[in-house]
Amino acid sequence: MKYYLAPMEGITTYNFRRAYHKYYGGVDKYFTPFITGRNLGRRQRDDILPEHNEGMHTVPQILTNRADEFLSIAQIVGSYGYGSVNLNLGCPSGTVTAKKRGAGFLSVPEDLERFLDEIFDKCSLKISIKTRVGVENLEEWDRLLELYARYPVEELIIHPRLMREGYGGQVHLEAFEKAVGQLKMPLCYNGDVVSLENSDDGYGTLGWLSARIPEVNTVMIGRGILQRPGLLTGEDSLSVLRAFHDEVLAGYVKIMSGDTNTLYKMKDLWTFMGPGFENSERLLKKIRKAGNLSEYEAAVDAVFNCGCYSNSGGGR
Repeated sequence: MKYYLAPMEGITTYNFRRAYHKYYGGVDKYFTPFITGRNLGRRQRDDILPEHNEGMHTVPQILTNRADEFLSIAQIVGSYGYGSVNLNLGCPSGTVTAKKRGAGFLSVPEDLERFLDEIFDKCSLKISIKTRVGVENLEEWDRLLELYARYPVEELIIHPRLMREGYGGQVHLEAFEKAVGQLKMPLCYNGDVVSLENSDDGYGTLGWLSARIPEVNTVMIGRGILQRPGLLTGEDSLSVLRAFHDEVLAGYVKIMSGDTNTLYKMKDLWTFMGPGFENSERLLKKIRKAGNLSEYEAAVDAVFNCGCYSNSGGGR
């Protein structure tokens, strides 16, 4: 089984990826948060610099609905030595989909077809795609499958939910099964895997997924890893989690301007890590309310000293 770290905007930056790779690892491919616009800003360039991704198989992800923009970004990415890029057709965020980008691009299949025609014809890099299975209903998936089958897609990463469903409700495994039966390209499953226990067929476990679709040999995980960083390797000690946290924090202190921006990044991470500490809501609230680094560090000390780490993370 191969494991990928899902790109999560604002969280899985190179600073996070480097610390994660050092203390946990087990990831076969890391995907960057999406790049938008042909004029990459400093942070987007920093995120894909080879020296910031040493020792990791990193794939930059692009979010756009304009072929010329995609090709310009891909050219920049290629200049840094990357051989492949990933096209985001899966983001369900309203601010993204309202512009017909991410999963919103699926709502205009004719435009999407013209876009894919051009980028696969002109791009010198390999192109993988991360997709939802439709916008409003599963009937849309048939047309999308026919469309994807026309192109030399390096890998199709499927999150089997509709755009309108966001991250709620159970995934539509039948949609992934249909892709297995119809497509010849490599496929990767994404969505709700929070446990690698093969003996447990309960929802959210690798056993549940493998029992239904034994052909799956590649899984992309995002929230499950953020909730339990040791998910892939079984490294669940509190001391390693603390060292990982401290390295992520030190990295952001160095590269971000001021306490506010650093705290924003760290608090975002705690929304996922927090549920791994049982009965600690009062302490976690202090992290959320911290107004400067001193208050934040004192609150973090209290959480790590509370003795309530469960090693199991929270929801999906």
